[in-house]
Amino acid sequence: QVQLVESGGGLVQAGGSLKLSCTASGTIFSFNTMGWYRQAPGKQRELVAVFTRNGMTNYADSVRGRFTISRDGAKNMYLQMNSLKPEDTAVYYCNVVGVVVRQGFGNYWGQGTQVTVSS
Repeated sequence: QVQLVESGGGLVQAGGSLKLSCTASGTIFSFNTMGWYRQAPGKQRELVAVFTRNGMTNYADSVRGRFTISRDGAKNMYLQMNSLKPEDTAVYYCNVVGVVVRQGFGNYWGQGTQVTVSS
C-alpha cells in the first residue's frame, strides 16, 4: 500500500511561514491531480493547491499569492506557506490521484499534519 507522509506542520504566529513536505513511499508514474487539501474543525476538507496532468496549477482563492506548491521528482511535493493567517489553521493533507508503480491507479491520502496559526 502506498504511503504519503506529510511533515513540516506546527504552531506559528500570524504573518509567519511554514513549509510542508509530502513524500511518497512509491514512485508516482503519472497523475490526474497531485496536491494539498486542508480540513479545519467543523468544516469540510477543501482544496488548497494542486497540479493537474495538463500542467496547470490551481490554488484556492484564499491562499493564492501566499502559498506555493512545488514538486521534486516523482516522490516529493511541497507547500510553501507565507503570510499565514489564523484562518489557515487546519490539518493539511497531501493527495495523489494517479498511478503509483507496482500499486496501480488510486486516490492516495497522507495522514495529515496540523498547522496552527496564532493571532
